[in-house]
Amino acid sequence: MKKIIILGGDGFCGWPTALHLSAQGHKVLIVDNLSRRNIDNELEVNSLTPIQPMGTRLKVWEAVSGNKIGFYNFDVSKNYHRLLTLIKEFQPDAMIHFAEQRAAPYSMKSSWHKRYTVDNNLNATNNILAAIVESGLDVHIVHLGTMGVYGYGTAGMKIPEGYLKVKVDTDDGQTLEQEILYPANPGSIYHMTKTQDQLMFAYYNKNDQVRITDLHQGIVWGTQTKETRQDERLINRFDYDGDYGTVLNRFLMQAAVNYPLTVHGTGGQTRAFIHIQDTVRCIEIALNNPPAKGERVKIYNQMTETHRVRDLAKLVAKLTHAKIDFIPNPRNEADENELYVANDRFLGHGLKPLTLEDTLLEEVLEVSKRYVDRCDLSKIPCVSYWNTERKNSQKTS
Repeated sequence: MKKIIILGGDGFCGWPTALHLSAQGHKVLIVDNLSRRNIDNELEVNSLTPIQPMGTRLKVWEAVSGNKIGFYNFDVSKNYHRLLTLIKEFQPDAMIHFAEQRAAPYSMKSSWHKRYTVDNNLNATNNILAAIVESGLDVHIVHLGTMGVYGYGTAGMKIPEGYLKVKVDTDDGQTLEQEILYPANPGSIYHMTKTQDQLMFAYYNKNDQVRITDLHQGIVWGTQTKETRQDERLINRFDYDGDYGTVLNRFLMQAAVNYPLTVHGTGGQTRAFIHIQDTVRCIEIALNNPPAKGERVKIYNQMTETHRVRDLAKLVAKLTHAKIDFIPNPRNEADENELYVANDRFLGHGLKPLTLEDTLLEEVLEVSKRYVDRCDLSKIPCVSYWNTERKNSQKTS
């Protein structure tokens, strides 16, 4: 049994992770400033699924499981001393870091959103690392990163798990071999903050021997996990709007409301995917296999399969008879890309991935249909543009 603090434990990945680890017998404590709920208010759109107040969620979980999860409401990017005090008092074995603004489109909405994303994400990560060092405790950090740190190209090879072997020719004719972080190529301000996280992790690991596991996660699809299904009041988020809705969930929801599937550009963008149930399993695997003291940052590619966006649209259209609508791409990215990704570490630890061929597509579609009356059709289009050129091309098309 471990003592675990989950930072950002009210969110799409954080909440099911908290329940899963609690169900495994760990002592779990959530820290969250409920900023994602406040962003719902800002965007004037709610989760398709009804999300209960945090107090209700925690009481229901205790009733159905017999396990209690603690909760503290504060901002880890601003309230450093409160975070440090909590670490000293609770003395966690591990901290899971979800406490970052997680949507690329939201990070590109305006200069304010860019500054907020940078301020929140980078300060949160640095505060967590600095607080662990100041506490003097040996705390394992598990961070939810993104496949987007690599960009969306493969240079004709599988993207390795974090590190790239390189050869350097010296002036005296020798060839030296070393490993470096795979060159970062962020596609948004959000992704850029995750590349900066990598550098902070490398530094604190080198300088202070902080034990860190960084999970470069693909796009998450699905909604429910074994634990969230136990009571409707425990249900997970289902975002469908243009800023926070992930592509496959958006397609399934659009099909449920007879809205054409919105494919950006040619739909030739290849993305990495993982089901939410596998997300919580991977985090548990990472917790159970921490790096040793002094070992470099462990990096896992947390994904289970890759697909082109247009192929996903065709798959959903075949399942639901929905129409497909190709629209101008608001993102500044290549129309077509290949993506080959190594994920040997999680498979080596025994992960048996859930894939799109399973009945889970129909399960997500059923969730979409059940709450269809909560959908605001005006929030489906993506109205966040990567730059002025993209915005103007949308207006003239």
